[in-house]
Formats: sequence, C-alpha cells, structure tokens
Amino acid sequence: MTIKLIITGGTFDKEYNELTGSLFFRATHLHEMLKLGRSRVKVKTKTLMMIDSLYMKAAHRKKILAECKASRESRIVITHGTDTMPETARLLGANLTGKTVILTGAMVPYKFGSSDGMFNLGSALSFAQILPPDVYIAMNGRFFSWHNVRKNRAKGEFEEIK
Repeated sequence: MTIKLIITGGTFDKEYNELTGSLFFRATHLHEMLKLGRSRVKVKTKTLMMIDSLYMKAAHRKKILAECKASRESRIVITHGTDTMPETARLLGANLTGKTVILTGAMVPYKFGSSDGMFNLGSALSFAQILPPDVYIAMNGRFFSWHNVRKNRAKGEFEEIK
C-alpha cells in the first residue's frame, strides 16, 4: 500500500526569521519528519503549494480536490494549515468517493522543536491505513469526520460539532 502525501504548506512547513520575527515558507519539512520518525510507510509525496491556509482561496481548494481525484492512490494524507482545514475537508468530502483522505496539520511549526506536527503526521499516516473511504481530519491523536468538525480557537484544538 502506498499513501499519497499531498503537501499544501501550513504551520508544518513554516520557518522563523530570527531577524524580523516573521514566519515564512522555504521548502517542506515532511521528508525530514518522515526520516526522523523512522516511518516505514510507503509514501509518494507531492508538493502542491506552500501557503498559509488563511490565504487559501476556492481555486486552491479546487486544486487539492483535482489532485485527490487524479491520484492513483486510494489513501491520501494532506498537510494543511489548521485555520481553514475544515473548509477544505468539506469540499473534499462532498466531492470525493472511494478514497480515504486524511487532512492534518500542526499548531506549532516543526522547526520550533516543540511542534505537535510529528505526532499528527504519524497519526494521519496510521489513520489513512485503517479508516474506510471518506474524508477525515486527524489532530492530537483523534480523527474527525469531514462534516462534523471545527477548530476551537479558544482551546487550540479540533472538536466534533455537537
């Protein structure tokens, strides 16, 4: 089984400029994360974009959807910024069938050292192998269905919509 790993940016891949205090994108950290985590899951990676999800538009989401539809792999993990992850999940969930798609992200950049990214990536890869076809968000060791999830900004975590 090969899992397609689609990279879209988000906090996973942000770098910190010590001189200006700003965050920016250079290149993905996913290859380094997989190596450091000693992952033995066969993955095929594709960097689709490097964008903060706050700046993601409908055209970006449609590009992600098109990549998922065109993928030969039926199991897909998408790295994504957490701010608009539920919106992308809803578009994919309403328009994809027959594939297990897991969106994941991080609240703290990987390069900060105290990131939740490694744990979330590992969880997403595991969920992609065992969950039935549908679209999910995987954060903090939990998975959520695309139609029943939101980011609780006050708590800094994802939760089911009640």
